[in-house]
Amino acid sequence: MSADSLPTYPVRVEGHLDPGLSRWLWLVKWLLVIPHYIVLSFLWLAFGVLSVVAFFAILVTGRYPRGIFDFNVGVLRWSWRVAFYAFAANGTDRYPPFALSETDYPATFEVEYPGRLSRGLVLVKWWLLAIPHYLVVALFVGSGAWFATRADEATPAWGGLISILVLIGVVVLLFTGRYPRGIFDLVLGMNRWVLRVAAYAGLMTDRYPPFRLDMGEDEPGTMTLPRSGAPAERAAAPTDQHAGGGQVALVVVGSIVALLATGVLASGGVGLVFDQTQRDEQGFLMSSSERYSTGTYALVSEQVDLYGPGWVPNGLLGTVKLSSDSARPVFVGIGPASEVERYLANVPRVELRDLGDVTRSRLGGTAAPARPEAQPFWVARTMGSGEQAVRWKARDGDWRAIVMAADGGRGVDAELSVGATFPDLDWLSGGLLAGGAVLLLVGGTLIYLGARRLGPGTS
Repeated sequence: MSADSLPTYPVRVEGHLDPGLSRWLWLVKWLLVIPHYIVLSFLWLAFGVLSVVAFFAILVTGRYPRGIFDFNVGVLRWSWRVAFYAFAANGTDRYPPFALSETDYPATFEVEYPGRLSRGLVLVKWWLLAIPHYLVVALFVGSGAWFATRADEATPAWGGLISILVLIGVVVLLFTGRYPRGIFDLVLGMNRWVLRVAAYAGLMTDRYPPFRLDMGEDEPGTMTLPRSGAPAERAAAPTDQHAGGGQVALVVVGSIVALLATGVLASGGVGLVFDQTQRDEQGFLMSSSERYSTGTYALVSEQVDLYGPGWVPNGLLGTVKLSSDSARPVFVGIGPASEVERYLANVPRVELRDLGDVTRSRLGGTAAPARPEAQPFWVARTMGSGEQAVRWKARDGDWRAIVMAADGGRGVDAELSVGATFPDLDWLSGGLLAGGAVLLLVGGTLIYLGARRLGPGTS
């Protein structure tokens, strides 16, 4: 079957090899494209958020919102130009433009806007149906570089077989001054495959990508897609070219705000669930119990710094509780950090750091400590075997907790847990939920204002 008779796919990916490529410029292109990667990191953040919006829009209406579609195609187009310049092809020495719209750049990318999309396919095509293509794409781009097949990735990248072939091509270029045409055509075919899958996984078409390696600069078949760079379309486009940057900024800022809102809402929701369901009989939110053992004289917590007045975490803690369960009588106490350190100076001990993912640090020494209950500096303490709990109303200062054998001898073996009442967790969670809702409204408004005017002429 000839190239002209091949069925066309509604995604056009082309790249034209410059005949006079520099022998050495490819060595520094990774540095030259850093400004693009900075901008693209924000654009891909917006791409991910807007893809979620488009998912629900297709699910409800069967249509991909045109403004969001044009923006997301623009992000793919921008990324393809940068990749074509640098690591995915090294096909030109012309620096990529900072633009979402199509230009006269030698790398082009277009997707035909779909009139209607299947509301059922949108649920499965981007993950289940695309799995066979993902396996092929993984071979082409490598396991660590899922450009555009994953909408949650911030920065596009190429690796795998594509990068190996491009590396071979540029090494040949370095020594001969010519980029091997066969390697270039094969690399373009692989990139075309990757970007077709990108458009399909990005919900931009219902047409399943062909398992076909269409090599060469030009898309096979006759494509009738509108070229946003054409003068007639530029004249008809409703978007003011000079306003394009502002519209893109609105979408990017709105997406960042919406993403922040999601985190704030999630934090508020988790806090509310913990406040309502995870308290013990006495109203404490406690960590899970874990067994700690040491042959030294003491287990000591990392230093906890509480300062105020009005410091939020201090007021949030309320009453602190440290629980222990040990067959042997133990002493559990809380005291000023400086006094605890002075008491244990030159005493072998184990310090517990990063509670929740505990790191144990054994600290050496040669001295045996005095009996702990005889020390006057404890602000809260308890002693005994079995289940013990020390409670302390948190206040300003630097503090440490300590667990020792009641007689001050070597060896500690106890199950420990720590928690607090967090008396203001309910209103704090409610405030986060309210603030997250406001941020989500602001972010959604900015996205709407930016996306409704974004079109293929935006740059």
